[in-house]
Amino acid sequence: MPKVTIHNLEVRFQVEGDEGAVFTRLFNKHIQAWARLYEQECARARHTDAERRYGDGEDRP
Repeated sequence: MPKVTIHNLEVRFQVEGDEGAVFTRLFNKHIQAWARLYEQECARARHTDAERRYGDGEDRP
């Protein structure tokens, strides 16, 4: 998965109550979902890599 660098991020929203708490809750919800997908993709890549190496034992000349 390619690296992503965010140089500038601006978020605007209107909420009743504590804006910081709402932003934190929403950010955490979505970053956790992204992290789960990222970990699944990494696991798939590791599994695929392991399958490619299957049968490529070190005993071959």
